[in-house]
Amino acid sequence: MKKDTSNHLPEIHPKTGKESSSGRKWVSTRLLDDVFTDEVSLFKPHFEVDYEGYLQRLWDSNPDIFELLRKSETLEEARDHLYNYLEMAERKVFQVDNDLHILEKSTVRESIRVFRSVIGPVNEFRTEFSALDCLWKLAGNHRDEMTGKISAGFLMEFINLFRGVTGKSNIYLENDQVKKGVPEFFKLHGREAATVRMEILDELGSNMKKYFKKYPSGLEEEVVGWRAENRAKMLRYFKATEKDWNDYQWHLKHVIKDPKPLIDLIELTNDQKEAVDKAVRNKIAFGITPYYLSLMDTKLSIGYDHAIRAQVIPPKDYVDELTDHKADREISFDFMGEHDTSPVDLVTRRYPFISILKPFNTCSQICVYCQRNWEIERVLEPKAMATKEKLEEALSWFDKHKSVGDVLITGGDPLVMTNPQIENILEILSRKKQIYRIRIGSRTPVVLPMRFTDKLVEILRRYHQPPRLEIALITHFEHSYEITPEAMAAVQRIRKLGISIYNQQVYTVENSRRFELAKLRCDLKSIGVDPYYTFNMKGKEETKRYMVPIARILQERKEEARLLPGLDRTDEPVFNVPKLGKNHLRAGQDHRLVMILPDGSRVYEFHPWEKNISPVPPYNYVDVPIYDYLEELAARGENVRDYRTIWFYY
Repeated sequence: MKKDTSNHLPEIHPKTGKESSSGRKWVSTRLLDDVFTDEVSLFKPHFEVDYEGYLQRLWDSNPDIFELLRKSETLEEARDHLYNYLEMAERKVFQVDNDLHILEKSTVRESIRVFRSVIGPVNEFRTEFSALDCLWKLAGNHRDEMTGKISAGFLMEFINLFRGVTGKSNIYLENDQVKKGVPEFFKLHGREAATVRMEILDELGSNMKKYFKKYPSGLEEEVVGWRAENRAKMLRYFKATEKDWNDYQWHLKHVIKDPKPLIDLIELTNDQKEAVDKAVRNKIAFGITPYYLSLMDTKLSIGYDHAIRAQVIPPKDYVDELTDHKADREISFDFMGEHDTSPVDLVTRRYPFISILKPFNTCSQICVYCQRNWEIERVLEPKAMATKEKLEEALSWFDKHKSVGDVLITGGDPLVMTNPQIENILEILSRKKQIYRIRIGSRTPVVLPMRFTDKLVEILRRYHQPPRLEIALITHFEHSYEITPEAMAAVQRIRKLGISIYNQQVYTVENSRRFELAKLRCDLKSIGVDPYYTFNMKGKEETKRYMVPIARILQERKEEARLLPGLDRTDEPVFNVPKLGKNHLRAGQDHRLVMILPDGSRVYEFHPWEKNISPVPPYNYVDVPIYDYLEELAARGENVRDYRTIWFYY
């Protein structure tokens, strides 16, 4: 198997020779060009962005808009001119003699819609920024005012938007079939048409499989062999036996909570060593089960385990942020506003039929970008179990709210509780007649699969009584490299009870390369797990380095997931609106792009699920810049041309 070295080598600046402390890898001088067809680099030597090059490309992409902006004496005059221009551009699309391909016309209409939104006065008022004002000043006599204030990411957004409104997106430029207007197989009939069509489909399938080979699962023979060596090394280190290894309680007793076992057992970068050390010194939640550590590559040069390491080894900026906010973290890091959606301790509710119950406030290991990192004190916190009084009060709450029929037990990880504690909660909930489904949110199939003992399986079997009451397991695989024979065995034990298992993956920079998530979906289905949700990375400042632009989620769904059979792509991409709940990203009518900020960030207005039901206010969200994300991909060895359509997903 070819080694993947793109993710774990130290991040060295080519000029200073120092490791990066920002979390972003240093970028080659031929990085972004303009991500479409031009080969001219827009970067100067020594990694200084050539803003003049970008600015010239901006005006070249649409000279008409440049002239309108340049000749306008006031901002409002520029706005009027642009509105008139966009109206004419849209009318042009509908003319009979317009020879643009119909798919390109669709891009034109969408670009015009977005452009109108971005220059709308009400959106300037709500976001407290005017992209139009910046463009007007850059085109005219106020250009000096913009010096140092506008990023290459901002200019790239408008380079593509300017092109989009005139039908020059270049999305289909390299496709001969689109150049001809009608694909060849449409002009043929019968077996001849089918033969030509099969050639196209075979090429798509072959290309996808080439990408799949980049992302091995833990079921592959060579990877299983590596992990067997890791396990033997760890058993020697902990003076343990194979019997110990198969005992989940042994793993819980030996959860790694300090840097020494990590340093002794696997290679770490200097940044990783410093981050773990600082996290432990400042009592920031940190922990890794021995089993999960065995999934990591012992050598940095292998590099397949990037997503596994990123789950549990905190980056320095994350540790710094949590250290700075130790006193107010419950306020600073509660992105979802759970304080405002908790009617009683241990309960969260955002929907009519569903409530969350959180009886246990810790896990067998800590995920860095956990939604509830503000709540969890430390791994395996001794006082994590709710008091008898609090638990009784929370469970009694359901008696007063009969519309709640679906209960998600989460935390923390409820399957780290003892068997009697688990059974007690299931028994009480099962007696409530309105409750027809109990979901258990747990990462144990991924990080502690030996937890599924005969006793636990028997408890789950007793309470799974369809159609009266369904038990379902919701888990969290992030990458194919986490899927192992042990995880598959645990999943199959549960599936044999008739219990369904669903996966919620968070879309991060660690699983967002071309077809990386598509491979995960296929591997999940192969062991009996149904893809359920793909979550947009939370907009939490301390985990910003993990974030992926919403445009990339939409691109992945359309250009990669769409190629899979329907049963492999059952997950739904969602954005969690603080205090309110999930917004389905595929529902374009429920969000819109309203502004582009100086650093290239898009501002989205998200409409709540209550839209068309009750007048709940929308939520404005500032996304991570596409430019920054592509920079990171390039630093990881990706060809950013593969992602060139990302700019046209809104």
